[in-house]
Amino acid sequence: MKSFYHILSYISKYRRFVILNIVCNILMALFMVVSLPAFSPFLMILFGKETIVETKPDDLLGQLKYYFSVSMLQNGRETTLLYICMMIATLFFFRNVFRYLALYFIAPMRNGIVADLRQAMYEKITSLPIGYFTDQRKGDLLSRITNDVQEVEWSILNVIESVFREPLILISSLAFMIFISPHLTLFVIGLILFIGLIISGISKTLRATAGLAQSKLGVVIAQVEETLGGLRIIKAFQAETYQNSKFRNENEQYRKLVTKVVRRKDLASPLSEFLGVSTVMFLLWYGSRLVFNNQLSSELFMSFLFAFYNVIDPVKNLSSAWYNIQKGRAAIDRIEEVLDTKNNIVDVENPIKTFGFEQQIEYKNVSFCYPNSEKKILDNVSFIIPKGKVVALVGASGAGKSTIADLLPRFYDVNEGQILVDNIDIRQIKLNNLRNLIGIVSQEAILFNDSIENNIIFGKENKEKIDVESAAKVANAHEFIIKTELGYETNIGDRGSKLSGGQRQRLTIARAVFKDPPILIFDEATSSLDSESEQLVQQALNNMLSNKTAIIIAHRLSTIQNADLIIVLNNGKILEQGTHESLIEKGGEYKKLVSLQQL
Repeated sequence: MKSFYHILSYISKYRRFVILNIVCNILMALFMVVSLPAFSPFLMILFGKETIVETKPDDLLGQLKYYFSVSMLQNGRETTLLYICMMIATLFFFRNVFRYLALYFIAPMRNGIVADLRQAMYEKITSLPIGYFTDQRKGDLLSRITNDVQEVEWSILNVIESVFREPLILISSLAFMIFISPHLTLFVIGLILFIGLIISGISKTLRATAGLAQSKLGVVIAQVEETLGGLRIIKAFQAETYQNSKFRNENEQYRKLVTKVVRRKDLASPLSEFLGVSTVMFLLWYGSRLVFNNQLSSELFMSFLFAFYNVIDPVKNLSSAWYNIQKGRAAIDRIEEVLDTKNNIVDVENPIKTFGFEQQIEYKNVSFCYPNSEKKILDNVSFIIPKGKVVALVGASGAGKSTIADLLPRFYDVNEGQILVDNIDIRQIKLNNLRNLIGIVSQEAILFNDSIENNIIFGKENKEKIDVESAAKVANAHEFIIKTELGYETNIGDRGSKLSGGQRQRLTIARAVFKDPPILIFDEATSSLDSESEQLVQQALNNMLSNKTAIIIAHRLSTIQNADLIIVLNNGKILEQGTHESLIEKGGEYKKLVSLQQL
């Protein structure tokens, strides 16, 4: 039950509502207990067994009979019966008022925990290193933050009310039953324990099946997400039938698992009801024998049955709650798997907080391989980037160019060697301060379904209209922006789908300009554009590079001929480095690459 307690740990934030809920549940249980002996005089009148009590006794039932006798003498039988009915109705009215108030106060806690859990999941996902997501399906993560969190609400948080309320009712009713007949109560407790063992045995398989179902749902959502992202390719290759068949198989497996879960869950209510009725039959048989043998009066036995009725409902609710908790624990386990994931890209104990880039960036004997892989992507790489200089990385795909760029903002940490900024290991610098020095323009223009302005100022709370327009002008984006329907307030759609490729890329450049970092990384920023768009984007990049330190990854070598340093990589090692002219004169790998592109 560790995972269940983990969810309940969120309750402390809402302890005020928990206290109010418990108080209301106690008052509800109190009114219920008081209402139980009130039925005894009603049944005595109904059965014609009323007797006059002349002296006031000490016990509760005796006092009720005394006041009942006084009323009988003063008001008569029918009026006394009316008073008793009004008293019982009043007691049940207040009982249900406090029952509603208990639900009223528990609602903010239940919904608050779900919101907190979803927020914790989201913040954990955004904090995890890039490497974590290479081994994860996006659809599965979406399933965990949506369906699994919702499952926790349906299966666990909805039964918290039962967990707080039903034990109070159960204990109160059992206390009254023990007061009437300890012997008969012991018999009932034995039957209840027997029922509990049956239900516990059946529910053991529910958690495992529910876990498989939640995992399979993640696979289904992942395939839908991949299909939406690759719909053009699916249609172009006429792969609709193949994709439909693949999805049908996954969907059918999920259907079968969910059917098993639902069948086991639906078994809870009828099974508990049948076992409850069977228990009542045993109780009627055994209790009637006590009445026949004059060991228990008929009106007390009827009051006992009414108390036992109040026991059946809590037992039934608790058994259903147990089923739901077992089903929900599978979802909790999947959520905790993400929340408990260790993040190895974190600040050291006492990081350097105040830091500015003044001198140079140095890659010193850097070696790197991706998690769960022994293949070296970089092997003993060393070079220096002085402040204000532009360094270009070239080489074949897989040579390690993008990895070098990813190591600087600590998307990954090096396995060997160091990356130094002003002779300080970047792992000693506070992560937020380090990344605040860096702006990135990637090959894929990553934009958000928001306005143009909000995409440019992304991550910045303070904005000035003039600064936003200035950034757009530097990126050669201002002209097309003002021609859109709402200008800077125009929504660009999902991933900027309302814009052309060149327009999207210029927006990402405007975003980097607005941030105004001293270090820039361009990861093949023009490789996917047509010639006209490339020219506009390249001009925007040149505008940005004034007084900036930059790392440029490029396949089109014509775009980096003016770089201060060109580094040629192959299989994670540096083959050669120098200016464009010196490398051409050398006649090595770089000259071959230039010749191939010219051809």
